[in-house]
Amino acid sequence: MEEPVVLANVLTEDPAQIHEPPATSLSQRFNRSPKRPKRRMTAILTGALVVIVVTVYAFLQKGRLSGAQQGAVQTSAAIVRDFLDVVRLSGTTEAVRSRPVLAPQLAGAQLGTMVVTKMVPAGTHVNQGDLIVAFDQQAQIKDALDKKASYQDLEDQITEKQAAEAAARAKDQDDIHQALDDLQKAQLEMGKNEILSRIDVEKNQEALAEAQQTLKQLQHTFDLKRQAAAADIQTLEIQRDRARATMLYAESNVEKMAIHSPMDGVVVLNSVWLNGRIGEVQEGDEIRAGVPFMKIVDPSTMQVRVGVNQADVLKLQIGQSAMIHLDAYPSLAFTGTLVELSPVGHANDYSTTVRTFIAIFSIHQNNPKLMPDLSASVDVEVANIRGALTVPANSLQHDGAGDFVWLKNAHRFERRSVEAGFTDGSETVIKQGLKPGDVVRTDVNAGSS
Repeated sequence: MEEPVVLANVLTEDPAQIHEPPATSLSQRFNRSPKRPKRRMTAILTGALVVIVVTVYAFLQKGRLSGAQQGAVQTSAAIVRDFLDVVRLSGTTEAVRSRPVLAPQLAGAQLGTMVVTKMVPAGTHVNQGDLIVAFDQQAQIKDALDKKASYQDLEDQITEKQAAEAAARAKDQDDIHQALDDLQKAQLEMGKNEILSRIDVEKNQEALAEAQQTLKQLQHTFDLKRQAAAADIQTLEIQRDRARATMLYAESNVEKMAIHSPMDGVVVLNSVWLNGRIGEVQEGDEIRAGVPFMKIVDPSTMQVRVGVNQADVLKLQIGQSAMIHLDAYPSLAFTGTLVELSPVGHANDYSTTVRTFIAIFSIHQNNPKLMPDLSASVDVEVANIRGALTVPANSLQHDGAGDFVWLKNAHRFERRSVEAGFTDGSETVIKQGLKPGDVVRTDVNAGSS
């Protein structure tokens, strides 16, 4: 019966005096406070779990979409359009008519290099016979004078030898005449032998024999002396002729030091090796004999020499038209014609299996800016078909039976043989086997389905 009394007492007390009973101790407060951090940690873990689930779901969905895209069949429709296939080639301009100019090769001279003393500038228009290059002639002039002196000395020796031989010949002839006179005198004395003593007869006989022997010996030695003198003179003449040839070589070397233009045209300088550098020859430079440091070109007729890849060479034919552009002058354009195509290719610098063929295009027009050694691009129109039926090039396959495509029919693809024509690498002309609007498969590596 005490509890109602207590409740009644509480209700009857002043409300202002009613308040929460204080905690009995600090330990009670601390025992109640840790409940709030536990609820907060639970909320954080729950949110992280939701984020992970959403991320995994999105990743799986993305993988499903990617797999669906990879499994999708790529197709394209055959369309009718104007087909134009142009092959672009790169090359260098050159003159149809040109003459190289070489450093002179001197005959009979051991000369390492020659110094340029005068030279016309590059791009100068010259006429045939004009002086274009002059080299230092001092060494050649000195050599020519030395060779001339040697030649003249031999000439003088021959003249002196011929004079001495003439005098010796005259003396020998006088001796022979004297011997003949002595022989005749001895023969006359022999006519007196009938009236002379035996001793005088023997003397006359001895004199006659001596006269005969002397004449015979003089006649024999006369021929030998003439042959010896002729041999000596011939030896000198051979030396003189050699000296004369050497002198003429030296004189021609002097003339070679001045080079004249072999034709009408424009001067073009070549890049050559000059004292440890590569460049164009200038006045004062030293050039080795035989180096082609210059050429004279006729700019009225020009052509372009290009290299053709082995994949494009079968598209070219002699007589095809082309448009030629100069890289240095983009605004200039010239028409040209394929005039030469090498039947044999050569290996390039990067591969021994890939071959490059040389083609030459003649340029129809002329322009002062059109000079040799300019880089040029050549566009050759190899195919121009109006209203051609085309499909992507990657939709075609080939086997022993020929070309074919995978043609879409209802919900599957079937093999369809076709006759392919020109291709530019991205589109291929279909001559027979398809009609406009036919859908073909372009991912041909996947096969049929």
